[in-house]
Amino acid sequence: MLNARFDTLTRAEKQLANSLLDNYPVSGLASITAIAQAAQVSTPTVARMVQKLGFVGFSEFQARLRDELEARISNPISKHDLWSGDAPDTHMLNRFADAAMQNLRQTLAQIDPKDFDAICAALADKQSRIYVTGGRITRSIAEYLFTHLQMLRGGVTFLPAGDGTWPHHLLDLGAGDIFVMFDMRRYENTVLRLAELAAARGATIVLFTDQWGSPATKHARFRINCRIEAPSAWDSAAAMLVIVESLIAQVQQETWQDSRARMDALEDIFDTTGLFRKFK
Repeated sequence: MLNARFDTLTRAEKQLANSLLDNYPVSGLASITAIAQAAQVSTPTVARMVQKLGFVGFSEFQARLRDELEARISNPISKHDLWSGDAPDTHMLNRFADAAMQNLRQTLAQIDPKDFDAICAALADKQSRIYVTGGRITRSIAEYLFTHLQMLRGGVTFLPAGDGTWPHHLLDLGAGDIFVMFDMRRYENTVLRLAELAAARGATIVLFTDQWGSPATKHARFRINCRIEAPSAWDSAAAMLVIVESLIAQVQQETWQDSRARMDALEDIFDTTGLFRKFK
């Protein structure tokens, strides 16, 4: 909501928006006077921005924030109860596929192709190092991206779970390096902390998150907001995976002359180790 309209705001309104984004959406649930004081703007500025965002008044704006907060903190049990209460009488395969396709359509509609191309160009640039990490669930997608990028180019590092090894990787992180992070709702404090540290060292952060946006968004140069709703106790990562695979395909295309030779060398290693079964 705030990110989508940020460029249309006045200077004071942008100052207010940045204040709200520091702990969004909780930061918007205080009184209008407290919100104005926290952002060091006037209360009329708060009222004007709320109207500019399409709300009749401040109370409607806060009602929307409460809905977003409830959606963000939903745990798997409450998510299951929410979906099962309105579940249509169709097979789960159809219900889930419909939700996944709707998620993908809405995700694609929100992605700026210029941003997507800029992300791919940054990942294809061999002068930069790439770091990839994710949370408890998104770590599998992060590792999927890492595995493919590592086949296409060198200088790619995957940060495992836990922050015990982070200082060693951050030691070499600097300006010009790319840090790809994944963080979906029930956002993880460790991902936010790592984003803060990486940004402080000058790295460019590419963040894959959900439609509401991880708190790490404020540190990201690029962000991809993916729809994740599904008729399940868990969120769907289908749309996010499609975007990741599209990104891999584009980076492969941009680096094909070098990546083909690298992949040929990898295939020779596979043959030597006998990793894959050969059919004759």
